[in-house]
Amino acid sequence: MEIELKNNHQGGGLKRLKCSVQNYDWGKKGTEGSEVARLYELNSGSDIELEKKKPFAEFWMGTHGSGPSFVVEGGVENGDSIGSGSMSLKEWICKNPNVLGEKVLDKWGCDLPFLFKVLSVAKALSIQAHPDKELAKVLNKLHPNLYKDDNHKPEMALAVTEFEALCSFISLEELKSVLRDVPEIVELVGSAEVIKLLQINDGHEEKVKSGLRSAFTQLMSASKEMTAEVISNLKGRLYTESKIRQLTGKEQLVLQLEKQYPADIGVVSAFFLNYVKLNPGEALYIGANEPHAYLYGECIECMATSDNVVRAGLTPKNLDIQALCSMLTYKQGFPEILKGFPLSPYITRYLPPFDEFEVDRCILPRGAATVFPAIPGPSIFLLTAGEGKMCTESSKDVVMEGDVLFAPANTEISVSTTSELHLYRAGVNSRFFQIL
Repeated sequence: MEIELKNNHQGGGLKRLKCSVQNYDWGKKGTEGSEVARLYELNSGSDIELEKKKPFAEFWMGTHGSGPSFVVEGGVENGDSIGSGSMSLKEWICKNPNVLGEKVLDKWGCDLPFLFKVLSVAKALSIQAHPDKELAKVLNKLHPNLYKDDNHKPEMALAVTEFEALCSFISLEELKSVLRDVPEIVELVGSAEVIKLLQINDGHEEKVKSGLRSAFTQLMSASKEMTAEVISNLKGRLYTESKIRQLTGKEQLVLQLEKQYPADIGVVSAFFLNYVKLNPGEALYIGANEPHAYLYGECIECMATSDNVVRAGLTPKNLDIQALCSMLTYKQGFPEILKGFPLSPYITRYLPPFDEFEVDRCILPRGAATVFPAIPGPSIFLLTAGEGKMCTESSKDVVMEGDVLFAPANTEISVSTTSELHLYRAGVNSRFFQIL
């Protein structure tokens, strides 16, 4: 692989980054083939053999204070560690603000507007939603220890392996089937709420939203004792019925979630949400105030620079059921799946409806070449497979899998390879610059 980079920006060429890892409980263990563990070990140059029994959940690339990246000066090769004098990417950007480009600097100030991640999911994340900007400011002011910033967090997950998630509410027709077929939900929600929903017709959008909000809030607010009893009954019924019929995909998922989080209300709430299965190369985007939970698989993720999460189930962490149920949009229907569109024969772009970010996926066969055109904003590149060179107008760097590199605004990148290369790029959404 050989990558040539032409840089027309006075802020300098590519900057190699050392990045952070998060060992959340739901992550895949290093011993289970976690992609996060593999990339972190390659990127940090650390031997993590003794730590591989720990879960490696998220690999963070960006400027967020909960998992900052550091600039490696002087062309440090893999295997060299970050010294105590290393500068965080955020500090370096503040000293070199022109690397963001004028329009990004005007809109978001001296910071990257996006956070780039890799996720290795072994078991379900919490039923959660991310606040819009207005609510984020309120939550941050009221509970700064729980909501550590005042930004919104729209996000997009791009599947690297088969990837499963719960996302957004099912349609009214599907919801009515669930209410008829799952008697345990009636126990938790109450027959009056259920009858009300069953009598609503499709055309009455506000009535549907109001009824769904009321029923979902009732469900999520059920007492621990009642929840435990109802889930026990649900589990027993499904096991009995599995002997005489094939359980649905959602029913099988509910039994799997119950094993991971016994007596948790999130197990039952899964019936209300769409069960999404992404193939590698497909992406799912999630706006503010939309319920979701990632379930299993490896993905590239990008989002606005925030770590605000309101949780209501499938987690031992702090729950804020009232905040979650009141903030949701209660939109119904299956979420849009992005297949991406070709920028070139080898680069696919995923463009969500958010200004802060987009993601490019480059799978470059041996002997092929392609170009990432210069854009008016910054980018972060992640190499997940292959090795070779990255070159600016004035320098060449040896690069290999696990390398993460920051590219200033207005930098054109030519890529060629002598072995198959897998490369992901995160940048500001090109619609923000009114170009595609």
